[in-house]
Amino acid sequence: MQNLSITESVNKESENLDKLSSEDLAQLFAEDTLNVVAALKKAKADIAKIVDAVTECLDNGGTLYYLGAGTSGRLGILDAVECPPTFSTDPAMVQGIIAGGEKALIHAVEGAEDDEEAGYKTVKEKLNSKDALIVISASGGAAYCIGALKAVKDINTFSGAISNNSEAKIFSYSENNIFLDTGAEILSGSTRLKAGTSQKIVLNTISTSVMVKLGKTYGNLMVDVKVSNEKLYKRALGLVQKIAECSEEEAKEALEKSQNKVKQAILYVKKKLDFEEASELLEKNKGFLSRVFK
Repeated sequence: MQNLSITESVNKESENLDKLSSEDLAQLFAEDTLNVVAALKKAKADIAKIVDAVTECLDNGGTLYYLGAGTSGRLGILDAVECPPTFSTDPAMVQGIIAGGEKALIHAVEGAEDDEEAGYKTVKEKLNSKDALIVISASGGAAYCIGALKAVKDINTFSGAISNNSEAKIFSYSENNIFLDTGAEILSGSTRLKAGTSQKIVLNTISTSVMVKLGKTYGNLMVDVKVSNEKLYKRALGLVQKIAECSEEEAKEALEKSQNKVKQAILYVKKKLDFEEASELLEKNKGFLSRVFK
């Protein structure tokens, strides 16, 4: 019998899956998710290496690209599109690439993950030596991902790989690897489950940690939030009130005078700086509000 990868193997704990009650199913899924936490803890040192490398790339004007097929590709895009509203980043700073293109976001594109040439061509056309590429593949064998990493070698771009299979082929082509030891799925081979959950948390960890290191937060506060709706305006208002220690009316005035930029609004209250002066001071401190207050 052919040896199966970890992600394709059978989970002994769920062999009677079709006989379980709804409550037992819920219990089984809850218990199985504990494996995600254990896998993340094991991988923390490897995650940290990628965080540091990506921070350096973005700090030098590069772009972070996530790339994958199927669920993994969708998770990369999901994390990327959340960066602009959360951190007011340029949409070009963090981007997601999925095998099969935009159509693959909502429909399965047959054979897309098996197209090594397409993965190579996409990366060769999009990336340059200043960028960073993180490839995501539960099994670690998707030809599209391997092609992408081969292109990285040719353009001398930083590369990282995330897989839930210890013998993932993509690990042979990447500089830095993250193995997420989540084990066999409750539904055999369905890596949108535990494997996908672990990948999402790692991507969240990488992007958020990088943004923290780029000065996008003040403590654990989202001070670079993009005010694009009523909910986010209220959040911005609360942040200004809390950090600048001012009234709601003062915070509203500060945001109005500061183009709805939370950091500049805080400096408007605390240091009596107009938008241009506050922006210049922040730029001198690489965007870190905490450095301004030292």
